Amino acid sequence: MSNENNKGFRVKIQRFGSHLSGMVMPNIGAFIAWGIITALFIPKGYFPNEELAQLVDPMIKYLLPLLIGYTGGKMVYDVRGGVVGAIATMGVIVGSDIPMFLGAMIMGPLGGYLIKKVDDLFRGKVKAGFEMLVNNFSAGILGAIITLLALKFVGPLVEALSQMLSSGVEFIVDANLLPLASIIIEPAKVLFLNNAINQGILGPIGVDQAKEVGKSILFLLEANPGPGLGVLLAYSIFGKGTSKQTAPGAAIIHFLGGIHEIYFPYILMKPAMLLAVIGGGMSGVFTFTVFNAGLVATPSPGSIIAIMALSPKGEHLGVLAGVIVAAVVSFVIGAIVLKTSKGEAEDINAAAEKMQELKGKKSSVAGAVTGADASVEAAEAAEATNEAAEFDYSTVKKIIFACDAGMGSSAMGASIMRNKVKKAGIEGVDVTNTSIANLPNDADLVITHKDLTDRAVAKLPNAQHVSVENFMNSPKYDEIINNLK
Repeated sequence: MSNENNKGFRVKIQRFGSHLSGMVMPNIGAFIAWGIITALFIPKGYFPNEELAQLVDPMIKYLLPLLIGYTGGKMVYDVRGGVVGAIATMGVIVGSDIPMFLGAMIMGPLGGYLIKKVDDLFRGKVKAGFEMLVNNFSAGILGAIITLLALKFVGPLVEALSQMLSSGVEFIVDANLLPLASIIIEPAKVLFLNNAINQGILGPIGVDQAKEVGKSILFLLEANPGPGLGVLLAYSIFGKGTSKQTAPGAAIIHFLGGIHEIYFPYILMKPAMLLAVIGGGMSGVFTFTVFNAGLVATPSPGSIIAIMALSPKGEHLGVLAGVIVAAVVSFVIGAIVLKTSKGEAEDINAAAEKMQELKGKKSSVAGAVTGADASVEAAEAAEATNEAAEFDYSTVKKIIFACDAGMGSSAMGASIMRNKVKKAGIEGVDVTNTSIANLPNDADLVITHKDLTDRAVAKLPNAQHVSVENFMNSPKYDEIINNLK
């Protein structure tokens, strides 16, 4: 019962983080545009320009919160919800002197939810010919009311909350305790809980800090690719079997492409490697603080290219030093973990190779040590294959890869599957990727990481769902191709 409760709690946090990231991630381009303009034209920028720098304040105060509010409302109730969400967001913007990202994350979905309920109230009760009139005025009246309420009540409350969070972060920074944040952030990333932390707390406070001083270290806490790079390099040298073969390619994709999800299976396969990413993260953050490093905006994806591009003028060395130190420390700890692992761990890895599957939980992998447990796993695998065979793959027209944000690991998985579909000569099957929150109703087959499958099933119960351990290297892809044939 306890494990089920813990799993349910984790899923709830993942869902909450997914909603937050669902409002922010589609608008990351706008955040980067603001960051580039800030880095270039503010007085301390690369090319100081007073006229062009006038864009900085309106963009962060109006454009970005309105985009978040619109997206949040649209997630709840399509375009109509987005419009009312944007109207409601204006209330918190005008009622505050700080960038109102938290307010937008509240008022956007709330506006979409309320207009949906109003439409449900009037559905079937409006006489023919009056639908447009009622629709427009109901949205306008509701929007005006909640905007006024947001101005008078929500805005001041959110501003007070933001100031309290900012004060807490400043206290942690002043007390030199910020490196300890990695103890929470690094495991949270592996469990797909990072969005709740990054988009809900670090991002909004970081933007506020960047507005005041031109940069924020908070943008580097979760995005630093150093810890993951160190783990993958350790596997590249000291790993065995599939893990050693795939780690070099994964390191390139992680470090240059910024897809952090690619190293998660390597951690899950050997949970002691959490020590490596935590140690790397802490040392990296400590280095950032020593150099007083920060970024001008959120780097997304967390690629070294994006991080360098968003580093303030003349401060690339401090940012790069933090990434390198994190990678070195993570590599050293990871190498020690791999070299001191008991022989059983290597047998588990070999068994995982034999089963053609990277195992995500330590208990699941350890079960392959004995012959009896291996037989159980073989039976479970056979049962899964039989269940897949019962599904009518001839009806599949749309395959969706889904992850938390819909931009990282799912994009890689979809790319791999598209190539397999093309090479197999299968026509009429569309392969795309999206976030779990935006799964389309016409999806026939949904592929997710095993830790996210429950949420995908809850979102789209009528589709066929397939769980994988690793988006980059799953034998289930070939099974799907064979079934499609």
